[in-house]
Amino acid sequence: MTTNVDSKAEDVRGGSITDRLRAVPAHLSWSDLAVYLGFVVVFIYFSVTLSDSGFLTGRNFITIIEQTTPITLMAFATVFVLSAREIDLSIGSVVALAALVGATTVNSYGVVAGTIAGIGVGLLAGLLNGVLVVRLKVPSFLITLGTMELFAGCAELVTRLQDVPVSNVAFNTIFGSGLIAGVPVTFFWCAAGLAVAHAVYRKTAFGQRVLATGDNPTSARSVGIDTNRVRIAVLTLSGGAAALAGLIYTGEIHGAIHTLGATDMLTTLAAVVIGGTSLFGGRGSMAGALVGSVLIGIIRNGLILEGLSASQQRVAIGLIIVVAVAISQRQTRD
Repeated sequence: MTTNVDSKAEDVRGGSITDRLRAVPAHLSWSDLAVYLGFVVVFIYFSVTLSDSGFLTGRNFITIIEQTTPITLMAFATVFVLSAREIDLSIGSVVALAALVGATTVNSYGVVAGTIAGIGVGLLAGLLNGVLVVRLKVPSFLITLGTMELFAGCAELVTRLQDVPVSNVAFNTIFGSGLIAGVPVTFFWCAAGLAVAHAVYRKTAFGQRVLATGDNPTSARSVGIDTNRVRIAVLTLSGGAAALAGLIYTGEIHGAIHTLGATDMLTTLAAVVIGGTSLFGGRGSMAGALVGSVLIGIIRNGLILEGLSASQQRVAIGLIIVVAVAISQRQTRD
């Protein structure tokens, strides 16, 4: 007999699923606070060492916001994916594919058609991932590893490796280069994404089903949750968020290229995990994902201002991410 997630059914470890999920944000551990403390330490460090290099200027903060918004939006969706005990390795390829399809369509048919085409491609890519995972009963790690290459190849074929410039002022203003009261439009995309993602994650039945599915799939199914539908939904959401990120990149640089999003998958996963979302499902934080994303952006920005070469930046960021992930994930498996 199918019942709602709020049923009195008991979890195998004691207590109803809903009761335990509601208790998740009620206590904070060291791993929860690590990303916020790290953010403060990193910000203070660069503020002191780069006081004469423009780090604290308004223009630099705007640059950081513009550079991190696509990652942040994908990070919000990735919180849902990891919370359901899945993973999506294809988001970087979806970014490029959606950007190229969106840019090509904008140039031919206008803003509305381009937006629908770009987001639609991302949603279809995510839906394909979800259906393959559920129907083939293969781990999402392996499925999305394969579709990562599939979507990347499609992105290269769409325009035969040719860049697609976008001169549509309305599109570029809405998705990247516009200002509202002097504030970059990307800030509003980020704020809206946080508000919606947090509300859905913490305040809706869907969010509870996602957490229940990742926390204990067997118990979730026992209270009537269609865990397969949840898994398909979160992977579809991930594809849509990647597509939106691709359109924002396109609006920022006034064009699309097949290499967009090439390194975004690892950066997004790092931001989410650093922010306290468990790799083992059932636990996540939208605020933590935001701070993790901005933290990585600040580190990249600071290293550039310090004059480090690209290779040195990769080494430094890699070490920082390893340490941060180790600290933030230390207690999430308990």
